[in-house]
Amino acid sequence: MPKLLIKLKKNKTQAKIKRPNFYEVILLNDDFTTMEFVVRVLQLFFNMTKLTASKIMLKIHNEGSAVCGIYPYEVAETKVMQVINFAKQNQFPLKCIMKKSI
Repeated sequence: MPKLLIKLKKNKTQAKIKRPNFYEVILLNDDFTTMEFVVRVLQLFFNMTKLTASKIMLKIHNEGSAVCGIYPYEVAETKVMQVINFAKQNQFPLKCIMKKSI
């Protein structure tokens, strides 16, 4: 829910809606999670096409990490937990983090 900031100026009320903070959801590379599993995660949780997911997977593999999406806090937090839980269920050590977007 956006926070409202109210300023009073000579009997006038002005309401300003503060934009929510956005967070980057980032997948981290490791030596054990298969490339196919990472592509599956990107398709399942980030609604990417196979081609886009493959490009992001290669970026994760080559650079160590990649942003998968930018979301409001609650959505980012949910996606991180979904990815981590799904990886654990499939016995992969895939790490997913969130970082405040600039």
